[in-house]
Amino acid sequence: MMLRALRLTVVAVLAFAGTVANAHNFHMGIADISYNDRTGNTEIVHTYTAHDVALLLTNLYGRNFDLGQVDSEAPLRRYVERQFYLEGPDRQRMPLHWVGVKADADSVVIFQEIEGRKLAPATRIHNALLIDFLPSQKNTVNLQADGPVQTLIFDQGSIDQITR
Repeated sequence: MMLRALRLTVVAVLAFAGTVANAHNFHMGIADISYNDRTGNTEIVHTYTAHDVALLLTNLYGRNFDLGQVDSEAPLRRYVERQFYLEGPDRQRMPLHWVGVKADADSVVIFQEIEGRKLAPATRIHNALLIDFLPSQKNTVNLQADGPVQTLIFDQGSIDQITR
């Protein structure tokens, strides 16, 4: 009886360890884009898993990054500005202003804005953040403009989408 209890304990510990090792197998990010009537700016707030962003930067630059340190913001900014952008209906890139980043052990929150402008219908959103690095990455963009919230999903098969 004691041997059976020991075996069950070992099996339970191994099963739990396997679950923990594979716990982070869903890669996702979310961005909220909304117009702020008070400032007249369109605000963009991205949220990604800190672990995924840190691994991406390590892969790109060959060194470890502490996302809470100032020296990690410039490489992250370069990457974000390459992989996320907006184009107006005229196919011209909109000037995204980098506001900053806030990171903790769980998440990285990136703040951008378009000064003095509301997004027009037929704006093209290019969102390849982490999709180039993690094949299973899915990014959700919630866009609050005039009318109901639009939700767009970006993945390897769809990194460019047009707003309504």
